[in-house]
Amino acid sequence: MSRLILLLALLLGLPVSACTAREFAATPISLADQVGPGDTYAGIRLLGALRLASAEIDGLRLCGLSGLAWDADAGLLYAISDEGRLFHLRPEFDDHGYLSGMRPVAAYPLRDVAGTPLRAPFDDSEGLAIRNGDNGIPGDAELLVSFEVKPRVVRYSPKGEWQGEETLPALLRDIRNYRDSNLALESVALDPRRGVLVSAEMPLRNDPPGRVRIFTHHGSFWNYPLGQAPGSALVDTVMLPDGGLLALERAFVAPLRPLVISLRRTEPLPAPGTDQQTLLKVADVAVFDSSQGWLLDNFEGLTRYRGDRFFMVSDDNCNAWQTTLVGYFELKSATAAPGSP
Repeated sequence: MSRLILLLALLLGLPVSACTAREFAATPISLADQVGPGDTYAGIRLLGALRLASAEIDGLRLCGLSGLAWDADAGLLYAISDEGRLFHLRPEFDDHGYLSGMRPVAAYPLRDVAGTPLRAPFDDSEGLAIRNGDNGIPGDAELLVSFEVKPRVVRYSPKGEWQGEETLPALLRDIRNYRDSNLALESVALDPRRGVLVSAEMPLRNDPPGRVRIFTHHGSFWNYPLGQAPGSALVDTVMLPDGGLLALERAFVAPLRPLVISLRRTEPLPAPGTDQQTLLKVADVAVFDSSQGWLLDNFEGLTRYRGDRFFMVSDDNCNAWQTTLVGYFELKSATAAPGSP
């Protein structure tokens, strides 16, 4: 994604340098003029959205957010940046239960086994999931972070302390099996029965186009068919109570084409296999198209909050001409066809 962002900036004559960090602010916004908090769009009910300023928290700049995880025991929303930084945020809600604000709590660099903050090329953290985040025992949460460039899944404490690595199939540890070093492990999720699930955003180098393999740590997998938006990429997945996945896709392939963000839902995951011809059944939940009036950015992170409510966040790539958006919504239907705002 970084090369595409740079190309777009050059074509439009926009700055690609980092913007100056400001005081933290979370400003309520509307993602579409005709759709506000409480309104239903396709298969979701929108419950608020925020624009986050690119501020410094504990000396670390809040930008480039690419993954989210909710810690119910601590009441914290964790956000990971693609520069190896971990932020603790506390969402705020109004009397109607709509997202109205966000408070910064803390920030930590992710560290290696020796306790040193990660540096390139080891710091490209993308996906985030949580273990023990809702077991009624505060303080025992463990964060799982997936990485591009140097593909791996690492366990961290909520303060960014290295706790060990997850086992991955050899296929996924070799960057040569991906289409690009920036197209490695984008998503990580936790299945209560099967453990850690990981996927790249695009098909692996030798895989057929239009489908992404979602792997277990044993090497078995499911084939996930990408949506219809040209250039769509699978950027995050979250386990649902029924055993399926809520998936986030992003399609942003050229400067003059619209940005399309898709929420899609799979069937309950069957037993994984090794058959490349077997596809999961996936239905659109809601599709947002910037050409239809939606205020969008590079949405990459998704997490389940409570019940059928979710947060999603956009990665501003730490560029002055993009913005960090946080959306909050309730999942209503897996089959409703998307409409326009």
